[in-house]
Parts: sequence; structure tokens; C-alpha cells
Amino acid sequence: MPDKMVQCEVNEFVALVRMANPPVNAQNRQFHEEMMETFDSLSDRDDVRVAVLTGNGRIFSAGADIKGRASEERAAGENWQHNRRARECFHSILECKKPVIAAIDGPALGAGLALAASCDILVASEKAVLGLPEIDVGLLGGGRHAMRLFGHSTTRRMMFTGYRIPGPELYRLGVVEACVPPEQLMDTAMGLAREIASKSPIAIRLAKHALNTIEEMSLRDGYRFEQNMTVELGGYEDSKEAMRAFAEKRKPVFKGR
Repeated sequence: MPDKMVQCEVNEFVALVRMANPPVNAQNRQFHEEMMETFDSLSDRDDVRVAVLTGNGRIFSAGADIKGRASEERAAGENWQHNRRARECFHSILECKKPVIAAIDGPALGAGLALAASCDILVASEKAVLGLPEIDVGLLGGGRHAMRLFGHSTTRRMMFTGYRIPGPELYRLGVVEACVPPEQLMDTAMGLAREIASKSPIAIRLAKHALNTIEEMSLRDGYRFEQNMTVELGGYEDSKEAMRAFAEKRKPVFKGR
């Protein structure tokens, strides 16, 4: 039985998900399948309200397993199956019903950038780097994920040249919410996770659903959808408790119903 490439532990409503495929957390079939299994299960767990995704070691994820791909002979159809697994791996994070925070220490390259871009909130260490090296290794991809984080010119510079953007510059560009010394990264990410976990889990779930849905909508259609989500939220006890707590100037006690 091969070692688990994705590890998950839960404490006080926060799931800490660690990529554990040394030395660079390269992505292969087992990696993709374990990521999908992990995040699909987190969607259904009542003891999880938010997740933090990070990598073991000094690299978040260097992307696709290039050495493995270069040395293997692929059967007919395997390239399409690999592509489908990779897409669904990233979407299992994007579509997870719980917010996901990326804690990026070291490089997040190619498919590693796609993992980070699929998360809801990004925090980085000063050693973090985002890049698309595919142009130099005989591959393409990652540009659409990069467009969720970067503007027109920067995305194309990354795609055409392999340019890698360091943590301090990511913070200056507003791509990450914080850029801290490596030893402070997990405390920063977990502190943000605990803040989110203190909110109504129903409100957070509907908020993420709304944000994912309206991302490519017009202003009118997007705001209408949010208004409908507000009406839906109002039917839950958590919403009534939040209003009572505000009026009574006390901390709300959410029950997730």
C-alpha cells in the first residue's frame, strides 16, 4: 500500500490538509485521486467549517510529475484520463462547500499554481513563488487559473517566459492576503481559518456558493443571485441568532441550522 500523499487532520472545525509527496509534492494519479477524496469528504463533514491547504517540506507543489510522465508509456486514452483527473482535482477544491485557505511556502508552479488559485484565500511566506514553467518543459496549461489571480499582461509574461513571482511581489499585487516569514505562515493561516470557523457554517457555505456562482455573471444577475441567497439564509436559525446577538450586543452562538 503506497504512502498517503494527502494528509488531513481536523481540530476545532478547521481541517489542515497537507500535501505529502516528497521532495516537491509533484502531482500524479494517486495525488489527484487523494485530493478529490479529501475535499469531497470535507464538503460533507459537520465537524469541518474551513480548510487550510499546505505542502510538507519547502515546496507547496512543483506541479505535474514531469519525471514520471517522461519515463512512462501511456496507453490509448490515458492522456485524456489524466487531464480529466487533474481538472477534477482542482475543482474539488473550488467546489468544496467549505472555504479553503492556501498556505504557500516555497514554489507553487504550474499545476501547483492551479491548486493555489482554486483556493478561496491565499497567504504566503516570504519564500513563496508562483509561476508557470510549462513553456520550458514541453507542456502548456495553467493560464486560465493564473487569470483568476493576475492581470492580462502579467499572465502572458508568466506563460510566455516562465517568469516566477515571489511572495513580497504577490502581496504588493494583492494576490495574497499576507506575506510573512516562513515560521509565521501557519499561525497566520490558522488564525484566519479560526476566524472563519467562528462564523455561521450555513452563512459561510452559502457565501462561497454565491461567490462561485456570480464570478462570471453580470452585475444585475449576480446581485439578484446574492439577494436570493440572502432570502434563503433568512430561513435558518443561525440567521435569526445573528440578528438577535447584534441587537443584544453579545456574541452569537451558531448551531449550523
